[in-house]
Amino acid sequence: MDAPTCASVEANVHKVHAQIAQACAACGRTADSVQLLCVSKTKGEDLIKAAYDAGERHFGESYISEAVDKIQALKAQGFNDIVWHFIGPIQSNKTKHIAAHFDVVESVERRKILERLSAQRPDDLPPLKVMLQVNISDEEQKQGCEIEELPELLTLASSLPKLELIGLMGVARIDATPEELLEQFGTLKALQERYRGEFPGLKVLSMGMTHDLPQAIAAGSTEVRIGTAIFGERDYSKMHAQ
Repeated sequence: MDAPTCASVEANVHKVHAQIAQACAACGRTADSVQLLCVSKTKGEDLIKAAYDAGERHFGESYISEAVDKIQALKAQGFNDIVWHFIGPIQSNKTKHIAAHFDVVESVERRKILERLSAQRPDDLPPLKVMLQVNISDEEQKQGCEIEELPELLTLASSLPKLELIGLMGVARIDATPEELLEQFGTLKALQERYRGEFPGLKVLSMGMTHDLPQAIAAGSTEVRIGTAIFGERDYSKMHAQ
């Protein structure tokens, strides 16, 4: 794949929206029922601004040092209406930076992380929106809490003073068949339905990426996390320790 340019990013954004619309139409949903999250990790400010110019406002990052640099630089240039999502694994020593710089955290899977994010959220910022990541692929190495841990984490997330519980996030197995994808995504949808009566803020289902977008939308996703289809393959060669 050729190196992405600002023009290609804008074109790709439109293609992804067309794919979202097609997937929604196939299952009787409206295209505006699915939020596009542009996964911009390892990508520079110029490409983020190209997606911004194409109308996007939600961007996802996974590497703290890189993300904070970009967030601060773009805010200094006046890009103050971007909604920044943290979507990567969360180490305890990174929670202070996440709490200070992000608007949404999708990848919370442990009690300790919830407590630290709430305690470290600056007083002058609104509550940090959080999603709980659930291991729907049943892989030992995959991030996410176990299903049986979810009720306790939901209760805690909804009770902490500087957090706002908004949804669930899941990652399907990379080599899953279309049928298995529907089953794994369906698990997360079922969990949302099971607990939404008790936790009415549980509105967002973040599931689906470039390779499994149609199945995620068919299963009920309200947010798809798309990186490669917009920005091209990621270049990790210049990444420093996060």
